[in-house]
Amino acid sequence: MKPFLPDWAHPWIEAITIALQIVVIVLVAVLLRSLLHRFITRLAAEKNLPLDFTVGSKRLITLLLSGAALLWILDRLGVSAGVIWAGFTGFVTVGAIAFFAAWSVLSNIFCSVLIFTTRPFGLHDHIELLEGGDKPGLAGEVLDINLVYTTLKEDPVDGKEPTHLRIPNSLFFQRTTRLRRSQQPVLGSLLD
Repeated sequence: MKPFLPDWAHPWIEAITIALQIVVIVLVAVLLRSLLHRFITRLAAEKNLPLDFTVGSKRLITLLLSGAALLWILDRLGVSAGVIWAGFTGFVTVGAIAFFAAWSVLSNIFCSVLIFTTRPFGLHDHIELLEGGDKPGLAGEVLDINLVYTTLKEDPVDGKEPTHLRIPNSLFFQRTTRLRRSQQPVLGSLLD
């Protein structure tokens, strides 16, 4: 038995059916969201619930309903839940790996911002990073502070030529720093 449609519509029956199902899914999600939002508003008014609870509950319901409707629509379009789950977990895994790979760089950049804003030391200051309370550590004159490293010119030892140390900025927030201000007027200290 053929449906009562014009002949030109027969090839489009499947597409029209899927489109109508998607419209019904969206309408049900919007209607359910509206009803639940009204219920939460009424409940919050009757029980004197805080505004944060009301707004948070409404946002959570919107998120859950939108996610469920999206998954249902994708299912109607032929995308399986396994493919969606594999894509999601793959994306989260790559994001986590990228975050941990960039963690030390991000930490050094954040610490450089703290060094620039709090100015625990400046250019041409003589600083020493102490290993412990009494153990000597890395020491020298500050030559440069950039987003990742602080460059120190080490004090000459036994008449040898001084070397340069590049110390990650995060190290200054993990160890005790001994500071001897430079005698030269520096623009930063003139502005203090």
